[in-house]
Amino acid sequence: MHIHVVQPGETIQSISELYGIPAGILIRDNGLDFPDNLVIGQCIVIAQPKLVYTVKEGDTLSSIAASHNVSIMQLLQNNPFLADNEYIYPGDRIVISYEKKGSIATHSITLPYVSTRTLCKTLPYLTYISVVNYTATDDGDIVTYYDDTEFIRLAKEYHSIPMMFLTTLTLQGEANIRAAFNLLLNEEIQDKLADNILTILRNKGFYGINISFEFITPASLPYFTNAYARIANKIISEGFLAFATINPDIRMVGSEVDFLRLDYTLLGQLADNVLFMNYEWSINPNPPSPISSIYSIEIYLNYLKETIKPEKLNLGISTIGYDWELPYFTGISSVRALTYDSAVALARNEHVPIQFDEVSQTPFFLYSADGTFATEHIVWFIDARSINALLNVVEENNLHGIGIWNISVYNPQLWLIVNSQYDIIKYKVE
Repeated sequence: MHIHVVQPGETIQSISELYGIPAGILIRDNGLDFPDNLVIGQCIVIAQPKLVYTVKEGDTLSSIAASHNVSIMQLLQNNPFLADNEYIYPGDRIVISYEKKGSIATHSITLPYVSTRTLCKTLPYLTYISVVNYTATDDGDIVTYYDDTEFIRLAKEYHSIPMMFLTTLTLQGEANIRAAFNLLLNEEIQDKLADNILTILRNKGFYGINISFEFITPASLPYFTNAYARIANKIISEGFLAFATINPDIRMVGSEVDFLRLDYTLLGQLADNVLFMNYEWSINPNPPSPISSIYSIEIYLNYLKETIKPEKLNLGISTIGYDWELPYFTGISSVRALTYDSAVALARNEHVPIQFDEVSQTPFFLYSADGTFATEHIVWFIDARSINALLNVVEENNLHGIGIWNISVYNPQLWLIVNSQYDIIKYKVE
């Protein structure tokens, strides 16, 4: 796998000739909407398959899988276009295998109303999927927002383990501090909540619970871990999985990486898996900065490994970028969320090159917005280089895997980078 950064004067045709891969394959693999108008600094992922097969008359996915001793799931992973097509045709190019360098677990936390098309296209790449559809109240009840029966059924069909994601936040990401602290301080409410969780797990067919941790401080951490232990032990004793997800607050203060020093030893012992990832509802109150920083993540990870075994750790990959108005004033300046495609489209429309920050391993660009009063903007987002840098950290530290918030927009480069280098861990799901 190679990541090509578009240079001035390059076209999709010249890149195609450089790597000996048909332009149509590069366009499809990378999901390029405007292949004839590439942006300087844009990334093109070059994945060279180990084995490719050309469909012949009478072939089916089952017959192709059987003749090459691979699973249909592997064919879906290697050829995401199959999710968009009802049939395969003679002449179609099917990637049978890539040269892999290891295995990895993938975990998405996502909203229940993701489109069926996007869900079916993404599930082949997921080990676990947590559905954000459950809010704990201050008396131990659980609010459910959407019917996620079909969501759970599809997850199982694609051998992805469905997990119930529980938080005290609303589905819009609004905080309920009272509920959070009632749960921490009252064992009767904790027991009631555990019973309600078990009822949902059994009735809906989830494989376990993924509990979100919010408002953690050094003073409140012991209460969090005690409450989690009480709930998780009941869940695990009934044969279910218990995960924990923490939204870390990592920031740069001058040239120093700043974060809360919290001892996660007990949590690491209790939970089957611990995810550290930012899950935001398209809101970012922070001043302009890289969406994610490999430099900061590595420092934070070295701290985490002192209390949590690497084989339980999962690092988050953000899929959202932001466009900040400059000069930036908290609560006054406009900030809007962008997908990867919309960030590249904005750079294209504004005729500006995409730049890259080597320290954080993230792309950015500046542009001027026309209007009554022209304003300057800066955009930070995540691209193929950022994703690959994080995967290297996971591999080098022997971590369990990665987490993604969220999958509502399919990112072809993300899954091409993961799948062309790693076997995605899948379990038997019934």
